[in-house]
Amino acid sequence: MVSINRRTLLSGTASTALAALAGIRPGFAEDTPGVTATEIRIGSTTSLSGPVSALGVQARCQEAYFRMLNEQGGIAGRQIKYIYYDDAFNPAKTVEQVRRLIESDNVAFLFNMLGTAPNSAVVKYINAAKVPHLFLSVNGDKWGDYKTYPWTMGFAPSARTEAQVFVKYALSKNPNAKIAVLYQNDDLGKDFVTGTRDVLGERFASSAVAISHEVTDPTIDSQIVTLRGGNPDVLISGTTAKFAAQAIRKIHELGWKPMHFIASGAASLTSTIIPVGLDKAQGTISSAYVKDAADPAWANDPGVKDFMAFMAKYFPEGNPKEGYNMYAYMVAGVLKIVLDQCKGNFTRDNIMAQANNLKDVEVPTLLPGIRVNTSPTNHHPLQQLQLQRVEGAGWLRFGEVIQGANL
Repeated sequence: MVSINRRTLLSGTASTALAALAGIRPGFAEDTPGVTATEIRIGSTTSLSGPVSALGVQARCQEAYFRMLNEQGGIAGRQIKYIYYDDAFNPAKTVEQVRRLIESDNVAFLFNMLGTAPNSAVVKYINAAKVPHLFLSVNGDKWGDYKTYPWTMGFAPSARTEAQVFVKYALSKNPNAKIAVLYQNDDLGKDFVTGTRDVLGERFASSAVAISHEVTDPTIDSQIVTLRGGNPDVLISGTTAKFAAQAIRKIHELGWKPMHFIASGAASLTSTIIPVGLDKAQGTISSAYVKDAADPAWANDPGVKDFMAFMAKYFPEGNPKEGYNMYAYMVAGVLKIVLDQCKGNFTRDNIMAQANNLKDVEVPTLLPGIRVNTSPTNHHPLQQLQLQRVEGAGWLRFGEVIQGANL
């Protein structure tokens, strides 16, 4: 942007030159919203209150991360001003707060906004305004729809990708496997059905069956019994923690022993596996892509050690073994790479161009072999996962990193 402003000075009128000498920089605010000679403004919405307020810790951790970057000199000599507002996971409040961020706070771009429903309420407005809407804290496959929403990009592997990985692994063990899918009747669950169909293709009609449930259902016992009746070899529970726990319990009661996969978002030891009973969950499979600071296997890992040091110095009130903090730290690290690639040119066009230009990026807190890749036609930064199985007292990773279906 400096070279553009100099050309403007050289070719402009005397009055424009005088204005510039007086400290007024014509066109700068228009060309680079949210950016001054000393500052970059980044905006976000999250849930500091409401039903999922526990996830709001991500924004607090990222605030600490940006404070660390500022102490280190910022980005291209500019300090990061991170502005985030509570929307209480209420889409109406998200609309209000995003308008405030774009129209009043004049942020350069939006980062790591939380939740499918909140982001769905504002995605059209954000794209119409051509504001980068980066690395959302969501897991729906629709956030990679670069044709409809070219200014929007998710980050974590989508539920569709996770289902693709599950099915690819199951077929590698039994090419003729029959697959049952229990899915929540929403975007999350439907992505598991779509991912299964992606891999099976024409075989889906003859080799798979899918049954839904509502989030308001008290149990999914009847669905499990129905699925069991078809005698499938594989069960994919594409649902949230409460129902994944019920599925584990019910198949144990039935004496059914399918290869059972559960969504990574439902794979918490403390909230899903241990409450249902480790004995009942043995052999259950899920996926992972981030190193777990609570896993002793990573105690001497340089990336995890750096994360622990960051938490101790910049976010001591946070729990370093809480996965939301590791996730927030990791995503903020990828954003730093995007901003470094901008090389001081922080127009919205260039920020988006660099977000679309991540090539086999290695992040110290991702599992070995997992890379970040984006392009103008790939808004799914992570499409690789490693499987993990409940063995003994916890999760044990196994096998190689598996790539999604690359559709």
